[in-house]
Amino acid sequence: MANKNGARVALVSGAAQGIGRAIALRLARDGCDVALLDRDFEGIAAVAAEVEAEGQRVLALRTDMLDREAIALSFNQATEGLGPLDILVNNVGQSARENAAPFWEAGADLADFMVDICLRTAMDATRQAVPGMRERGYGRIVNIASDSAYIGSKSSAAYAAAKAGVIGFTRSLARELALYGITVNAIAPGYIRTRATDLLPASFVEKAISETPVGKLGEPEDIAHAVSYFASEGAGYVTGQSLIVNGGRWMN
Repeated sequence: MANKNGARVALVSGAAQGIGRAIALRLARDGCDVALLDRDFEGIAAVAAEVEAEGQRVLALRTDMLDREAIALSFNQATEGLGPLDILVNNVGQSARENAAPFWEAGADLADFMVDICLRTAMDATRQAVPGMRERGYGRIVNIASDSAYIGSKSSAAYAAAKAGVIGFTRSLARELALYGITVNAIAPGYIRTRATDLLPASFVEKAISETPVGKLGEPEDIAHAVSYFASEGAGYVTGQSLIVNGGRWMN
């Protein structure tokens, strides 16, 4: 559904770099105007310049996604500046892999943070988007999960649990919103080459590649392609699904 300018409006959280940046640029190339949310304002300002170079309108909104009031304010600014929201991509999250440890050693604070940053942010952002989508009878919601939810990654139990929660949230929400013309789907990335993976020991990256049948890390654009499909008009009969994009490391 296009706005008065002929473009659909998308909002991408965690858009300052990596997967979020790639998603924002792909949606812009698909003809969407894009609101970028991230606490890294310099990062989203740079991405905003790239979106503008694609000929689309863009808003870069500094947002702490752990702050519900900040999320509500940014959503209001996005709709006021760009128009009603058609596409929501809940991308923000992290694995805190540098703090990886067995569950009994990792501590409750880390577990709370994982659930908050990976799951609660998706719920809070979706809560802002759904009323307008329901009113208009149209919407595309795409949640970024992880193949850790399927594999059960060692030393990352809280992360895997939070991302499994994203998948459960996706399925329940898809059932609730289907009759309103709103689809809800999830993407579960495997090992993707980002700034975070660049900081990991070479031995970890080598092990990740050895576990991946295609023999390489994925690129952020691999996830962006999947988002583009779920956000498209052609995916209107696809909802409640989880697409694993991981080079075959886990197969349904």
